Amino acid sequence: MPKSRSTRPVTVSSWPWLRWLLMGVFGVALALRWWRIGQINTLVFDEIYYPVFANRYLLGDYVYNSHPPLSQYIIAMGIWLGSHLPIGQEMVNGLTGSVRSTWSYRWLNGLAGAGIPVILGLIATRLSGKRLLGAIAALVALLDGLFLVESRYGLNNIYLVLLGLLSHWFLILALTQPNQIPQRGRGGFRTRPDKPSLSRWQLLTIAGSCLGAAIAVKWNGLGFGLVIYGLWLSLKLRPPPDPHSPWQGLAGLSFTTLLGYFVALPLLVYGLLWIPHLWLNPELNLWQLHRAMLAFHGAVGSGVDVHPYCSPWYSWPLMARPVAYFYSTAADLKSLVPAVPPLPHGFEKIVYAVHAMGNPLLWWCSTVAIALMLVGCFGFRAEPMAGFWPASLWRYCLWGYGANLLPWALVSRCTFLYHYMSALVFAQLALAYWIWQAWQQPGLSRAIALSILGLGGLAFWFWSPIYLGLPLTPAAYQLRMWFEQWI
Repeated sequence: MPKSRSTRPVTVSSWPWLRWLLMGVFGVALALRWWRIGQINTLVFDEIYYPVFANRYLLGDYVYNSHPPLSQYIIAMGIWLGSHLPIGQEMVNGLTGSVRSTWSYRWLNGLAGAGIPVILGLIATRLSGKRLLGAIAALVALLDGLFLVESRYGLNNIYLVLLGLLSHWFLILALTQPNQIPQRGRGGFRTRPDKPSLSRWQLLTIAGSCLGAAIAVKWNGLGFGLVIYGLWLSLKLRPPPDPHSPWQGLAGLSFTTLLGYFVALPLLVYGLLWIPHLWLNPELNLWQLHRAMLAFHGAVGSGVDVHPYCSPWYSWPLMARPVAYFYSTAADLKSLVPAVPPLPHGFEKIVYAVHAMGNPLLWWCSTVAIALMLVGCFGFRAEPMAGFWPASLWRYCLWGYGANLLPWALVSRCTFLYHYMSALVFAQLALAYWIWQAWQQPGLSRAIALSILGLGGLAFWFWSPIYLGLPLTPAAYQLRMWFEQWI
C-alpha cells in the first residue's frame, strides 16, 4: 500500500486536461440531445402535460398540475426563447394549445441534461481528489440511455436531478473551500494562496436554494435533502478519521445551521416559486393546491391496470420494465413521424421507437457496484490512502442511493423506471469508483476496467436507435428488445 499522504481538494483549474475532458463530455452530450430533437412531431409520453401547461402559462390560461410548477416555468421560458430563435422552426404543431415548434419545448431540456455528466464528474473529483475518477464518472453518466431520453423531450425529471446534484455540488464546495490549491512542482506538490470567489455562507445559500428548487420540480426532490441529513447524522455519530476528509466540514455544522440552510431555506424557496402560479391561477390557495395534489396521488392505483408500464421500486436496479415513450411505423424513410393516419398492418417497413431505458451493461454493473459498496462498508477501514478519501465517497454513494430509492417502498401509487434516476446517479458514481480502483491494478484488473468502459460504449451505440428514435427495421427493433417485459 502506498504511503499515506493528505492533500487539499482538487479543483478543475488545477488539472487542465480534466477541464478539457469535461468540456468535451458536455459538447458530446449536448450534440446527442439536440441532434434530430424535433423529428417526432407530436407530444411524446408526458409531454401531453408539461409543455401544454407551460404554454398555458404563456397564454395566461388556467393551469392545474399534480406536481409543483418549476419545471413548467422552465419549459415555458424555453418555449418563449425557442420561438424567437432562428433555428429549429421546421417542425411545428398546435398540440400545446398554440402553434409551436417541437424544438421550442425540448431544447432547454437537452441543455440541462448535458450538464449532469459534468456535475457528476466534478463531484467525484472533489470528493476523491482523483481527476481520473472524475473523468470516469462523467463518461459513465454520458453513456447512459435513460438520461439521454429524458433530456430529449419536454419532461421534468431531468431538472429534478440536475438541481439536486447542484445542491450537493455547492455544499461540497462550501465544505472543501480551498485556502490552497495543489499545483505540480519540481518536488511533487506545492501550494499557493487562493481566495475563493464565493464565501462559505454564500455557497451554502446556493446549495439550500437549489434543494428547494429541486423539490419545486417534484416532491421526490426531497431525496437529495435526505442525503444531506443522513450524512450529517452519520458524521455526528461516527466522525471521519481523516482530518482532511471533505465531510469534516459537514460534521462541524451545528443543528441550527443545518436547519437554516437545508430545511428553512429550501422551504422558503419552494414557497416563493409558487408565487407566479398563484398570481396567474388565484382559484386555489397554496394549502388547497397541496391538498388537491395529495388527493390526486393518493387516488392513483398501481399495477398494469392503471398503466401498462408501472414497475415497483425493487425492480428498477435490474431495469426489469423500461417505459415505451413512443412507437410508430412508416412505409419508408421519407414518411413523416408519426404517420398520419397510422399504416394498416402489414405495410410497416420502418419502426421508430423511443424507450426510456438505460445502457443495460452499465446499468447492471452499477447495481453490482453499489451492492459491493454496501457489503464492503461493514468491514471497510476508512483510512486515507495517498491523499484519497475512499470513505468520503462511499458514504456519499450509499446515503445518496438509499435516500433516493428506499422511500419509494412507502409509495403505493403506480411508479415508473424514471423515478429511479435520482438513485441511479449514485450507482453510476459507485461504478466509476470500482472502475478507477481496478485501473490502479495492472494486468487483469486494468483489462476489466477497460472492458467495462469499452463494452459500455458499444452497448450505448447498439441501443442508441432506441434512445434517439432512429429508424429501424422491425427485425432490428426486436433484436434490441432482449426481454418480453422491455416491449
